[in-house]
Amino acid sequence: MSIFKKFIRYYQPYRGMFYFDMFCALVVSAVDVAFPQILNFLTKGLFTEGTRTILRSLPWIAAALLVMELVRLGCQYYITSWGHVMGARMESDMRQDLFDHLQRLSFSYYDRNNTGEMMSKLVSDLFDISELAHHGPENILISLLKILGSFALMMMINVPMTLILLGLTLIMIVFSIHQNRKMRAVFMDNRKKIAGVNSRVQDSLAGIRVVKSFGNEELEQAKFTESNLKFLDSKESSYRIMGSFRAGTSFFEGLLFLTVLVSGGLFIARGSLHVADLAVYALYINIIINPIDILIEFTEQFQKGYSGFKRFIEVVETQPDIEDRPGAVELKSVKGDLQYQNVSFSYDSANDVLENINISIEAGKTVALVGPSGGGKTTLCSLLPRFYDVTGGSVKIDGTDVRDIKLKSLRSAIGIVQQDVYMFAGSIKENIAYGKPDATDEEIITAARNANIHDFIAGLDDGYDTYVGERGTRLSGGQKQRLAIARVFLKNPRILILDEATSALDNESERHIQNSLEELSKDRTTIVIAHRLSTIRNADEIIVIGDDGIEERGTHQELIEKNGIYSKYYNMQFEGLD
Repeated sequence: MSIFKKFIRYYQPYRGMFYFDMFCALVVSAVDVAFPQILNFLTKGLFTEGTRTILRSLPWIAAALLVMELVRLGCQYYITSWGHVMGARMESDMRQDLFDHLQRLSFSYYDRNNTGEMMSKLVSDLFDISELAHHGPENILISLLKILGSFALMMMINVPMTLILLGLTLIMIVFSIHQNRKMRAVFMDNRKKIAGVNSRVQDSLAGIRVVKSFGNEELEQAKFTESNLKFLDSKESSYRIMGSFRAGTSFFEGLLFLTVLVSGGLFIARGSLHVADLAVYALYINIIINPIDILIEFTEQFQKGYSGFKRFIEVVETQPDIEDRPGAVELKSVKGDLQYQNVSFSYDSANDVLENINISIEAGKTVALVGPSGGGKTTLCSLLPRFYDVTGGSVKIDGTDVRDIKLKSLRSAIGIVQQDVYMFAGSIKENIAYGKPDATDEEIITAARNANIHDFIAGLDDGYDTYVGERGTRLSGGQKQRLAIARVFLKNPRILILDEATSALDNESERHIQNSLEELSKDRTTIVIAHRLSTIRNADEIIVIGDDGIEERGTHQELIEKNGIYSKYYNMQFEGLD
């Protein structure tokens, strides 16, 4: 019932359309059910009168029936067109809710889940939910009205014969409920398996360059075949169950006609049923069978939509790990004083990535983090904009715990250039403007100049309107890196995080960019993660982070003179030592 109540909420904005859709369904059902009764009335009444009376009445009867059919036509049009529009709008609302919620979820959610499965929930699941939203109430109402209305009217003709047919129909319903339970599990399994297929496709195509560079096309084909065959097995199971369901219901439909003929013959022989009534019964059986067929199709539709909506609800009810605390404040007049106080962090409760880290960075200073991969440098930086929350201690900006600052305000004050640069499918201009969506063309060009990429852009045929390709595939690594730096120039934040910001650049470009970054860093608090130690010689403080936490700290010259870990790294890079 809780799932049902959550589903009903999406009808609220379209109550008027929904109620009129149900009214139209009521009219269509009433017209269909009334026709055999009208025929029964005419064959026993008017059509037994003289020829003159029949001919005089026929135009009026034809006109009345035509009006009925025209009304039915209009109602059927509304059901088919605007009923589907309502379902499409509900689907759009759900898709928007799902996408908005995915945007709110924390990094930890994406660490645990696959993009292909998320895409499956956004596309195929929601389509099935839309079909259920439109056809579900309408099909149930029409089918129930036709079935119940037909039995009620047949009761007026012959009670015993109608009760026999009703009993057979109830057995058919019990059979359908039993089969329905089997289908519920198999359709949920279908959803999981097709999500696995989507996940495999997304993973393989996103890494197609790696696949081809290793010549592992056959390996990817084998992995896809495994997922594809699992989905095929699940589909085959569902079709076998659907086959027994449909065959069984078809058998019961045949029994209904058989019962009408046999019982009808007996009642006619006893004189308790008129011969004309048998034809009316046959018409009503056809009317009953049609909604039964609709309900059979609806059963499959319901299972798909229900399982899809359950998966939808599982996502939208997932609480983000990172949210604004009650009473969170806006970050105003940012100076940029940073404090890491007894900071500990772990991705799971078993292993600490960071433990009791204490760092204090004065506003406007540049601090570099160096050390072996896996030491926690990027994780330490990720705690500042609250991509993850500390498991112990606190991170503060200007004396305020970042957990007490509104997320949007916090992240607006921080600019990040990451090691793995992501370019959106669009133009160069759009990618730079991501740092400030309302930026003018002049601001975008200035940012590009500061990042030392304006001349390259200007030399392209389409200039700033050049399409970069999916994930920036039409650009080199260095070009993407400089576009990412241009974004940060445009954002102009008080706090900078440069995570291997020059790692993809050649020596000449690195020198130009380094000058630009140093200019950008003036009067801004900057944290630099670097393996190329030439880029951090001028840092106010260099902190060496290893497996045991902070192992060394000081200026470049101090650490060289100390002749410790930093000195070893530096000599390895610049003197070629093993």
